[in-house]
Amino acid sequence: MVLAGGAVLAGSLLVVGPAGATRAGPAGPGAGSGASAWVAPAAGHDTPAGFWYGTDSWPIAVSSQRPYREPVIGGYYGGYIGMAGNWAHWLGCGGQLAWSATNAAQANTNLTTYHVGIGTGVYWFMGGPGVDPHYSGTTAEAYAWGRAQARRAVWDIGFDHVTYPVVFMDVELPGIPPAPDNGWNSVYTSPCSGRVRTYHVPPQVDRADFNGFWDYIRYHTRFTPGVYSSPGVWASIFGTGSASYIPHTDEWTYMDDTDSLADPPSGWCLPSTSTCARFFGGVTASAPQALMWQWSGGGGTHNGYGDFDQIDANRQP
Repeated sequence: MVLAGGAVLAGSLLVVGPAGATRAGPAGPGAGSGASAWVAPAAGHDTPAGFWYGTDSWPIAVSSQRPYREPVIGGYYGGYIGMAGNWAHWLGCGGQLAWSATNAAQANTNLTTYHVGIGTGVYWFMGGPGVDPHYSGTTAEAYAWGRAQARRAVWDIGFDHVTYPVVFMDVELPGIPPAPDNGWNSVYTSPCSGRVRTYHVPPQVDRADFNGFWDYIRYHTRFTPGVYSSPGVWASIFGTGSASYIPHTDEWTYMDDTDSLADPPSGWCLPSTSTCARFFGGVTASAPQALMWQWSGGGGTHNGYGDFDQIDANRQP
């Protein structure tokens, strides 16, 4: 997700809060126009009804015509999903915030003025137990680490005009410093060191980290917890046993994806192909928890523009 898309084409990355306040936030873990008159025409949408095209992360050029249109492929601009925060950025290990204030504003204008799409949603670039500054190998500590990340994510969200109710945990193996696996499969000598201490994290410890974030969002905020990942990555982290099973969690997947923008998807599948969205952890494409598909630009595909998503607003919590 974070690496896909290549060059920045338009808009700007937002790394400061209102009135220029930086996102320093709480200390790290362990530290003390007539909208009602406008009717959207039936043509030009993603299909079937309720599905929308959108983008995520790095800025993509969207035309100035209102209601805004999805770049390159057409149809209405149905939503923007940006990175609210990043565990590495939070802990001072580097890492960027893939956020476009321009795309978020465009998506929100379409929603609030023209009743098109979902507006703006967010994700948190999640750190596994192996980058927890207080890693002990216990599920209790991993749960506390997940909870601490959720608290920070909520604080970061306060800087953004978020309309979509799901906060996604971005659970992936990004292949970038300081921890190529984000601490899901390896334990590092310290969060920023890049040096592996142990090449194994038990699935139940990984799941405790996930649960800590999930529980905090579900029971202490107005948002709903969700997760962004893919079937292969999910299994490599959580295995295929009980720790991997999340049938009641909202999902955003990036498999199967394509580098071609010639034939946009309809109903979780690319037309005239066998390529369809694949979800994970016990969730299928027909389940109520199947919310989004990053169908191009993620997972290592490069289409020359950025990340393109399909969103099913029928299933919005």
